[in-house]
Order: sequence, then C-alpha cells, then structure tokens
Amino acid sequence: MTPEKKRKLRNIALLALLGLIGGTFAFTAFNQQAINDRLRENPAQVGGRVHDYFNRDTENKDVFVENFGQEPIMVRLRLSEFMEIQERGQSSFTPVVEGTSRANTQGWPYYIPAGDSLMTRTGAGAAFNIYSNLTFGWEGNGTAPWYLPTFNTVYNDARTAAAGHARDYEADGTTHPGTGRADQWAEGRSFDNSNNAYPGAGVTRHTAQTLPEDREPMTLQEWGTLRNYPETENQQVGNFWVIDHETGWAYWANQLNGGQATSYLLDAAQMLPGADNINGSYYYAIHVESDLISVDEEFQEEPDSGYVSDLINEIRSRRATGNPAPETVAHAKAFNFSRMSDAIGGNTHFTVANPDGTAAQMFRYLENQGDGNHLIIRNDLLRNTNFQEMDSRINTWFDTALPADLRAMTAPVAPEFTTGIISEEEAGYPYSDWIVNNLTFFQEVAADRTRVVQGGNRRAFSLSLADVDYLSRNDDIGFWNVVDRAPSPWGWWWLRTPASSTQAWYITTGGNLGTLRRIESTVYGGVRPALIIHQ
Repeated sequence: MTPEKKRKLRNIALLALLGLIGGTFAFTAFNQQAINDRLRENPAQVGGRVHDYFNRDTENKDVFVENFGQEPIMVRLRLSEFMEIQERGQSSFTPVVEGTSRANTQGWPYYIPAGDSLMTRTGAGAAFNIYSNLTFGWEGNGTAPWYLPTFNTVYNDARTAAAGHARDYEADGTTHPGTGRADQWAEGRSFDNSNNAYPGAGVTRHTAQTLPEDREPMTLQEWGTLRNYPETENQQVGNFWVIDHETGWAYWANQLNGGQATSYLLDAAQMLPGADNINGSYYYAIHVESDLISVDEEFQEEPDSGYVSDLINEIRSRRATGNPAPETVAHAKAFNFSRMSDAIGGNTHFTVANPDGTAAQMFRYLENQGDGNHLIIRNDLLRNTNFQEMDSRINTWFDTALPADLRAMTAPVAPEFTTGIISEEEAGYPYSDWIVNNLTFFQEVAADRTRVVQGGNRRAFSLSLADVDYLSRNDDIGFWNVVDRAPSPWGWWWLRTPASSTQAWYITTGGNLGTLRRIESTVYGGVRPALIIHQ
C-alpha cells in the first residue's frame, strides 16, 4: 500500500475540528533585467480534509469532508464523546462514563446509535442521552450550504480544518478561518491567506457548496432494508451518510469526487436541560476520527461479509459515480460529468438548479464527446412549440431559464446547422421506427452531427436526425431503447431535420421516429433543448 493511494487521516477535534493544506510553486528568472514570475498551486492527486465548524454560543457544529485532490476517495468518520461534571462543593470533576478521562481520547465511548433510531445512543454512550443532542444531516432550507475550501492540500497532514470555537487536536487551536456560525459562508465570499494566517497555501479561496444530501443520514440497519422495497432497492448508493450501529463508523454512501465536499454529517451539537440543570460545572467534548482512502484501497479491518461489506462493495461499484441522485436538486458544480458517462440506468439523469435552488430542471446525459465535452438534453419539453418556433423558443429558454452555472459551462456549436432534408421513403421506410436504414446515402443529413465548434455560438439546440440515429445505434451511450427517447412527463418532440417543405422529423410519444406537419403545436408536444457542456 503506497502513501500516494492510502491516507488515513486521524482528524481529532474537541467540540469541533477542521484542517486545510496547500502548496505553491514559484518561478523567478532574471535575464536582461526582465522578470518572469509564476505563482501557481498545482492540485493534489489524492487528498481529503475533515472540516469542523463550531460555535459554542449558537451550538452550531458542522462536520463534513472535502476532497481537495483529483481522484475519487471513500470516506468514513467516527464520533466519540466525553463528559465530566463538578458539582458545587466538589474538589474535582467526575466523568459521566466511569473509567474515561479528558486526556485519553482513545478511551471515549463511540457514538453507537440504536439500529432503528439514529438519535438514540446505545452502549456506554447512552449516558449522554440526557445531556446532549446531536443533529445529523443538513437542517437548512433545502439548498446546499456554502463552505470555504481548504488551504491545506498536503495529503498526509493530519491537521483538520477547525474554525470558530473548534480546536484541532494536533494544532491545539483553529486551523481555518470563520466564526463557526451556520451563516458564516455564502455565495461570492472569499478569504485571502497570503499572510499565512492558517496552514496551507498563501492564496485566496472562494466559497463553494457542499453536495446536497440525497436522503437524511440513516443507520446501517435502516440502509439494509432499502433493498426490500421496489421504490428504494436501487437507492443504496448516493450522497448520504450511513452509520454502523455496531462500530459507530459513519460511511459516505458514494465515492467523493475531486473538488466535492460531502453533505453534513453533523449540523448541531445542542446541550439539553439535563446539562443546563447541573448544579455546578461540566465539560463536554466530541472527538472525530476519519478514515479516507482511495477507491482501490481498503479500510482498516474492513469486513468481508454482512451489511458493512455490502455497503462498501456498493460504493466501489459502477453505480457509485459520486454524483447526486437523479431527483436531488443540485448546483452544476456538484456533478462530475466525465464520471456520469460511466453511469448506468437512472444515474444518467440529473437535476440542476441555481445555487439558491431556483430554476431546477432535470436533464439526461447522452454522450461523452471527449476533450471535456458532454452532450446533455432537457428531460421535459418546452411545450406548445411548432417547428418554425423551435429555435426562438430554445434561445429564449437558454437566455432566461437555464441555470446560470450550467449556461456558463456551455460549449460553442455552429451558429447555424446544415440539416439537409430526407423523407420517410428516402430514409428506407419502414425504418423500424428506431434507426434510419439509408442515412449514409444522404451525406448532408448524415453529416449533421452536433459537435463543438471553436469560435461558434454558446447556445442550446434541437438534436438532428443524425444525432438521434447515432445515439440510438451505439451501445452504452445516448438512448438504450425507445422508452429512453421519450421525455418525462410524456410527450413528443421535434428534431431539427426537415422531411419535406411542410413536414419535419420528430420523436413520437412512444419514442419512435416519425414525421409531422411543421405547424403542429400542442400541449402534448414541443422541443427538448440539448447542450454540449464543457467541464
């Protein structure tokens, strides 16, 4: 096992923890009094950092993991707790759990939930149930929270990114900017670390959003029941936390791609009346332990059977692309489109919105065109649109209704398409309603495949007959069957290829090829905008 692939970061926090790292490369050359300067931070190949933002005044406590590297990683965290009380008149503190001490964090009881209740501790930690309550998952308004990415990108640095009242165990203090309050970071904010106030690179970081959670955190026992129901049997992989009710390890149930950050494992640590009513003083602390590894490595003492083994195997499977679930509303930067090309089944669908959650729309991934270019199509129609109105309607949608981040990723295509024209008879009718038999005999029509054109226009478009034929003819891309070509909700949609002076090609409500009068416009049909995006 090499250190480049395997990183076990024990990130320890008392009441919170966090760590960040960064490296810089500087080049200076002097020649005939000319100066060439370069300051660039090269991204790490592999690396993860635990973030812990804590504010004791508001009781906000955010714990999550950032992948600052380029390769996907697997993540698990484990919480343990300690509490001691000094009643008035007593000369010393007494631990709530006998045999534990403030100094020996390795002896603190793990947070072991009941199999059917994440909020209820069992085992030795049950003694804390009357004193504190941990809030698991993101308790916000539905949009993913903002955070400040780590400055510290040294993969084997065990320091966490601790902000606010959090104390990194190794540094014995904060290692990351912020107050630890829930509203500390927001869209458009940044922090300049050029004075090296915090560990890592002396650069400016701009805020980013964590991944939205596909579902609330759950126990391993609850996760195991997902396979028992048709509506959830394919949802065992996703962006959510699963806590083993035997060991206390909390597993991120997906691969974490480079540049992504998990949703919150913890969102608050609140003291209960049992603590407030103590006649004297108390000390309460949470310790966070992490195990972050490359996908081709193994966790320490990884089991080879049981629910934990099943979960880990799912995370390593082709279904675990690291991307949000199809129905989860996410910002465009939450997706890794190169990995989406490897997805299977429903994982080729995704829902994008603005960072504030507005303009949410579902898309379907169609093709990896290489060089970072990806063909996608809107899942629903722009309805009540005839063939003549098609381009105008698509342009208006692109300018006013497409989420801004996705618009910014749009690659240029030809300002105008040379479509050619082909009738049903010329296409080789009957053409099986799936692919076109004689397309190669009509070179102008066959050549109308949508590709990136440098110097072209950044815009949306309708697919051509050649596009649909190619995407239906080749395995593992595009449309796998006629049902895949149907939009959701149900309807028919125009292609940009004419069939005659009065008719054009379209996809029927059943997903078949056909031709239709260009003037047709109903609530049951319209146009599906497609895009090539660059990432």
